[in-house]
Amino acid sequence: MAFAQSHLTATLLTSILGAVLGPLQIGYHTGNVNAPAKIIEEFFNCTWRARHNQSMTDHSLTLMWSLSVSMKDFGALLGSLGVKYLADSYGRRNSILIANCLSVAAACIMFASKESELFEVLILGRMVFGLFCGLVMSLNPLYIQEVSPTNLRGAFATLNQVSLASGTLIGMVAGLETTLGTKSNWAMMLSLSLIPALTQYLALPFCPESPRYLLINQGEERKAESALLRLRDHADKVSCELEEMKEEAAHTQTGVTIRDFFQKQSYRQPILIVLLVNLGSQLSGFNAIINYSTKMFQAKFDDAKYLTLGVGVVNVIFTLVAFYFMERAGRRKLLLIGFLSIAVCNLLMTIVDSVLHLVPVLRSLQVLLVFCVISAYELGPGPISWFIAAELFDQPGRPIAMAFTSMVNWGGKFVLALLFPPLLKICGAYVYLIFMAVALLAFAFTWLRLPETKGRTFDDIAEEFRGADGIPLHNSSGFNTFT
Repeated sequence: MAFAQSHLTATLLTSILGAVLGPLQIGYHTGNVNAPAKIIEEFFNCTWRARHNQSMTDHSLTLMWSLSVSMKDFGALLGSLGVKYLADSYGRRNSILIANCLSVAAACIMFASKESELFEVLILGRMVFGLFCGLVMSLNPLYIQEVSPTNLRGAFATLNQVSLASGTLIGMVAGLETTLGTKSNWAMMLSLSLIPALTQYLALPFCPESPRYLLINQGEERKAESALLRLRDHADKVSCELEEMKEEAAHTQTGVTIRDFFQKQSYRQPILIVLLVNLGSQLSGFNAIINYSTKMFQAKFDDAKYLTLGVGVVNVIFTLVAFYFMERAGRRKLLLIGFLSIAVCNLLMTIVDSVLHLVPVLRSLQVLLVFCVISAYELGPGPISWFIAAELFDQPGRPIAMAFTSMVNWGGKFVLALLFPPLLKICGAYVYLIFMAVALLAFAFTWLRLPETKGRTFDDIAEEFRGADGIPLHNSSGFNTFT
């Protein structure tokens, strides 16, 4: 087994755990706005009444709440533009620490919104935090994959999603009325992300920089060897990895501009794969459920917020399942199973929601289907969509590829968070058919175009695209690949 073959050192483990404190913060601010939505909406209304002596209309309040939820995703879309500059100028580890400043600032701004009695301050804080999200969700997989051994690369990258899901669950618990989701404490609840942010400053500075960055980008062989020795604690493994990095460096150009990235022949197929896999992941319905699950359940259950908590628990469980299977089943199979399962669940949700007024007892089945969508997403599309670009591109193109991943992911989240409430009002149950169509498209493209990357070196994967003419062939296992 891959896990048995690898020597897990304390430095490697500290580096991974230190890095994933970033996604923990992102998950926290994804989950904590769900349950206390009504309380924060009332804060918006009170602020508006104080200014204009009248309440907001229901339409305006819905729009304002959608804007507040989606502003994090819009900020992330902007933040992703800085990934290449930070990653190539300051290194992978240092860039994560620089981006963490934005999280600290955002938590302070959101805390100040209540005292200032300005809902615009809360929206600004969400946007600043979004800038952090756009940077970290690209920088983290970049750092984790470049410090990890090949046979644990995917599993460790999945820890990013485990941390994100865990943060979401913690945020959901913190947002409950029985904890901090109250009129007096909601601002304090929004600032608790300071704890993992400050903890990261205590841990990550003592971890090594990416050896690949030091050798291939900076030409610092001795520093790269020293970093690898700390991470692997085994001279033979260090020697082998250094040779592999040198071989990769010999096959790549020294730098890639954004224009080169989109014009380079060998990058075109990976770009298309990243685009379709990420859009399929973000627009197949998962984010709508995470952001609006409480409102979806409120019409049918008295304790909707506790069902939403169940969503968070299922979310965490299946990220752990994905972590276990990532190096056993491989990326392709998990993506295919995930997308197909999401499509089936969305079809069933459409049918159930359409007849729910005739057969009210089916509401329990609807909850089960929501849990199934979450499970299918976290089994493959969720974690893999964030790190697959780091495996498909060579060292010069990897930062731009991760920035592109971040833009597509957060752009999809932003559009879905903004449009789902009005779409639900217009389309009703049939909105899930849109999600089903997206999931099926992603399934078909993954089946036809995505090669398996499990257990393969970065140079081996890049070589496949360097020699590819874009013609998919079948391997012995029945899955399409390139040769």
